[in-house]
Order: sequence, then C-alpha cells, then structure tokens
Amino acid sequence: MQVADVIGSMLGSDLPIRVLGYDGSKAGPDTAETALRIVSPRALARLATAPGTLGLARAYVTGELEVEGDIYALLDGISDVTLNSIPRAEQLRLVRKLAPIALRHRVSPPDLEYRPPGRLHSKKRDSKAIAHHYDVSNTFYEWVLGPSMAYTCAVYPTPDATLEQAQSEKFELVSQKLALKPGMRLLDVGCGWGAMVMHAAAEHGVRALGVTLSRNQAEWAQKEIERRGLGHLAEVRHLDYRDTPAAQFDAVSSIGLTEHLGRAALPSYFRFLASRLRPGGRLLNHCITQSRTYKGRTDPFIDRYVFPDGQLHAVGHLISVMNDNGFEIRHEENLREHYAMTLRDWGRNLDEHWTEAVADVGEGRARVWRLYMAACRLGFERDNIQLHQVLGEVVGDRGASGFPLRGW
Repeated sequence: MQVADVIGSMLGSDLPIRVLGYDGSKAGPDTAETALRIVSPRALARLATAPGTLGLARAYVTGELEVEGDIYALLDGISDVTLNSIPRAEQLRLVRKLAPIALRHRVSPPDLEYRPPGRLHSKKRDSKAIAHHYDVSNTFYEWVLGPSMAYTCAVYPTPDATLEQAQSEKFELVSQKLALKPGMRLLDVGCGWGAMVMHAAAEHGVRALGVTLSRNQAEWAQKEIERRGLGHLAEVRHLDYRDTPAAQFDAVSSIGLTEHLGRAALPSYFRFLASRLRPGGRLLNHCITQSRTYKGRTDPFIDRYVFPDGQLHAVGHLISVMNDNGFEIRHEENLREHYAMTLRDWGRNLDEHWTEAVADVGEGRARVWRLYMAACRLGFERDNIQLHQVLGEVVGDRGASGFPLRGW
C-alpha cells in the first residue's frame, strides 16, 4: 500500500497539492507549492478511527501530519474535504483499507480535545466551555489579535485597511447602529477583553458595563480600563449575562455570543435582553451564522478543540426568534467577506509570533489555532458560513419608535 496514493484518493482527483508519505511515496504534481506530509503511520490510524476532517485535524495537532507551505493554500486546494468532509461510502472504504494499520498503532484522542461536563448550557457547563477557549493566555491573544484585543469580525473600510483600523470601524459601526450618545447606558454581553465597552466610553461618553464568563478576560479588561482612565464610565465584570443587574439600559451589544448558545436557549436569551432595555432601547446582535437553514451538527474539530457546545443558527431563524421575543427588527447586514479578511490577519499575526506562541501555550494548541483560523477563513470565503449583524428595538407604547425615517 502506497501511503500517498491512499491519502491522495481520499482528497480527490486532480490534486493541486503534493502528498508525501513516510514510505517515500508521492502523489500530486511535483510543482505544487504546498504539500501534505504524512510523518507517521499513526496519522493513518487516526484516519481509520475518524475518517474525514476530525482525523486529519487530530493528526495535524499531534504533529503526525505536517503542512509544507501555507496552510490556508493547502486547505483551499482540498476544500471539497475541508468544507464538506468525504462521502460516507468513501469513509467506509478508507476505514477498511487502513484497519490493519489502526490495529498495529492504537491511538486515542489528543489531550487537547475537550467535552465539558454537566447539563448542556447550564451556567456551570457554559463557564467551563468558555474558560477552555478564552482562558488560554492573554499574552497569546495579544499576539494573535493585536492591540485592539478584539476577537470578533472586523469591518474593513477599504481592502488595504489594517486590522486595527478595521476593528475600530466595527465598533464605530455598532455604536452608530445603537445611536450611542453621551450619558447613555450600554450593556455589552460576552464582552471579551472589553474593546466595545472602552470604545463606547472613550468615543461616545457612554456608561458601559461589559460581562464575560472568562475570568482572564475580565481581569485584563478592567486593568486596561483603569490604564486608559475610563474607570468613571466603563466596567467589565466576570459574570454570567443571566446575572446582569436589572437596570434599564439604553442599548445592548451582543457581539459574538449567540454562537455559544444552543437553539433552545435563543428565545429566553432575547427575552432576557429585552427585559434589560428601556422602551425604545436597541439591541445589536453580531454573530457567525449558518449559510443555510438546516439543523446540522457543528464540525467535530471545532466542537472538540475550539468552541465546545457551540452552535450556529441561520440568520432567518435568529431574526424570527428576536422578533417573537421582544424586538422589532430594523436592519440586517451580512459581513462574511470581512470575517475572511479578519481571519487572514489573525493568521498572519500568529505566524509572525509562532515561536513565542508555541513557547507560551504549547505547539499542539498553537496548531489548533492555526488550523481553525485558516479553515474558518476558507468557510467565510466560500459562503459555507456567514457573519450577520441584526438590529432590533424594544417598541414603546402604541408602537412608538425612536428611529428616524431613514438611516439607523
């Protein structure tokens, strides 16, 4: 059995990449700039136990499979597998062919895989799932995200804008849609490292409260708020959004939180946010969405390594649930191309700080982030996933609205 031929047949005909086997075998064109190198028979054993994207990811994370050249270019070249996995019949054929190797080389899931314990989307389990992803290392995130420390889709005003310019543009777009003005009260749920909170306070004179389930994020954000002299306006708390004080806010921003909520939790989530808003108050919900309406499972690599318990929803479903639970929908916008560009820049940052990142969080975890950012970039570019902002308002008495006839 030629290793490269087996992998090459799984990845499809007319490969634009090279496949190099540990047995010296080759597949694909010799002129290809990127290559997939099978370092160990254990990589094949992983494909036998999990044929498709999960097996490939496990082999890459453990170093049993290497990428020569740009990982995004390689994933782009095998996009039929990376975006859609391989057909069931082909999976079974691959398992049968690799079964003898799997028997000789017993493998178990890498330690970095995580399945949080407890009842799905209970406060305790949600806290553990968030800590798994976000409480990695603030220093690591500083290298990847850059000075803004914003871990959500940026908005690029021009194709050549920097990541920092694009993140500032995103927060200003959210501020405009929420019509933030001095003295208003903003609640930012799932606030991350507090970038939206600090933007609202510094640029619009808003009294802003951010809440996050990540203790690392909250501690970093509060120190940064004090460093910038914004303590009189801004605050970030380590708190579940469901424990937010019952103050009546003028606006709520939810940037990158609903991806962590299951479908069943959406109605109560939007009802809760509506209960925290005064009549005429606005909600801007910004999140990754499914590009089609179907109840598919989260990619197993993303679920086990990156965002445990995460679930994406189609924008139509989100709009319907918002509409049925306290909000009149006033505007919707798809920014998926912007997220592809954001991930491109995050990936570039990680590569520029690769040695430091490996020293800080370990090579396996750094590989996880490199793989997931490249794969997600491809997903946004190919319309496999999208990024939507949906703007809603809590309507006042007799249908009163604070919206102008045109504009936000």
